[in-house]
Amino acid sequence: MTTASTAPARSPITWVASLYFVQGMQFFVVMLIAGLMFKNMGVANDQIARWTGLLGLAWAFKPLWSPFLEMARSKKLIVVAMQFTGAAGLALMALALQLPMYFAASIAVFFVLAYASATHDIACDGLYMASLNDKQQAAYAGWQGAFFNASKFLTLGGLLVLAGHLETRFGVFNAWSAIFVLLAVVLAALASYNAWALPGTLNTDHADLTAASVLRTLLEVVKDFLQKPGIWLAILFIVLFRFAEGQVQTIGPLFLIEARDKGGLGLSTEQVGGIYGTVGTAAFLIGSILGGYFTSWLSLRRAMPVLIVAMAVPNAVFYYLASTLPTDVVHIGAAVAIEMFGYGFGFVGMILFIMQAVAPGRFQTAHYALGSGVMQLGFIISKTISGDIQISMGYEHFFLWTIACGVPALALMFFVKFPAPEAKSD
Repeated sequence: MTTASTAPARSPITWVASLYFVQGMQFFVVMLIAGLMFKNMGVANDQIARWTGLLGLAWAFKPLWSPFLEMARSKKLIVVAMQFTGAAGLALMALALQLPMYFAASIAVFFVLAYASATHDIACDGLYMASLNDKQQAAYAGWQGAFFNASKFLTLGGLLVLAGHLETRFGVFNAWSAIFVLLAVVLAALASYNAWALPGTLNTDHADLTAASVLRTLLEVVKDFLQKPGIWLAILFIVLFRFAEGQVQTIGPLFLIEARDKGGLGLSTEQVGGIYGTVGTAAFLIGSILGGYFTSWLSLRRAMPVLIVAMAVPNAVFYYLASTLPTDVVHIGAAVAIEMFGYGFGFVGMILFIMQAVAPGRFQTAHYALGSGVMQLGFIISKTISGDIQISMGYEHFFLWTIACGVPALALMFFVKFPAPEAKSD
C-alpha cells in the first residue's frame, strides 16, 4: 500500500469520528427521516414507500460504480466534495418544502442526496482502508461504528424531537425547512473540518487505471460472482431474508404516527423521536452485539434458524400493537425496544452469511460489496411495495402478512450452502 502526504500524519481519532458521523447522517436523513417527514405532511403510505424505496437503490447499485472511483488520485477529494454536495442538497431541501410542488421537488433533491451519499460511502471506506494499516483499522473500528450509530441517534432521536416541537409552533413545512437548514449548516461545518483533518492519501498505485480496464475488471468480478456454486439460491435466500423486514421497517414508524381513527397509534413526531432515539437505539445495539456473540458461539448454520425467527420479532410486535392499540407511551416504548432488539439480533445473520458463504473467493472484497448490494436490493423491493399492501389490507392484517413473509426464508435456509463450522470440542 502506497500513501503520499506532505503534511505530518494526524492521529486517526481526529478524523475517523467525523468521517463516519457524516456517513451515517446522510444515509439516515434519506432512508429514515424522509418517510416520517412526508407522513406528517399528509403523503399517503404507498407514495412514501414507493419513492423512498426508489431512493434506496443508490446504495443497492453503488458496487457497480465503485471500481471507477479508483481512477481518482485522491479519495479525500471525493469525500469532501460529496460532503459539500450533501450540505448544498440539504439547503435546497429547505427551499423545496416551500414550493407548491413540494413533494416532486423534495424527491428530486433526495435523489441527488442519495447518490452523493452512496458515492461518499465508497470513497469514505476506501480512504479509511488506504490510510490505516490492519492494526489501526481494527483499533478504530469501534469508533467507526459508534459514530455511525451516533448519527442515527441524532436523526431518529434529537432531530425528530426538535421537529415535533417546531411543528406545534410553526407548522409542519416551516418546521422541516428549519430542520434542513440546521442539517445543512452542520454538514457544511463537518465538511470544512474534514477538508482539514482527513489524510491526503493519493491513489498512486492506481494512477494508470483507465475506464476500459476498470470496466473489464468489473465484468470479470460480476461473471465470477454469478458462476459461484449455488449462488442463485443464495441470492434468493438473501432477498427473502429481508422481504418481511423491508415492509415492517417502512410501515412500522408510519403506523406509530398514523391517527388512531385510521388504525394507528396517534403518537406525535416528538414521541416517536424520543422512543426510537433512546430505548430503540440502545436495544438495537445490544441485540446486534449479542447476536454476533451468539452466532460465533453456535456457528452460522446452527444459529440461522434462531436469527430468522428473531427477524420476525418486529413483525409480531407491530401486529400486537395494531391489534391492541395501547395508549400508554411507556407500553409502546417497551414494545419498540423488543422490536429493535429482535431486529438487531437477527440482522447479524445476513451480514455473516454474505461474509462467510457468498464473498469468499478470488474477489472477496468485491463479492462482499455485490452481496451487500443484493441484500439492499431485497430490502428496497419489499420497501417499495409495502405501502400498497398496507393500504389494501389495513395495519393489523398487514403486520400479520409480514409474519407470514418470514416463512419462505426459514424453509429455504435448509437448502442453501453454509460454510463448514470450525472444529471445536462440545
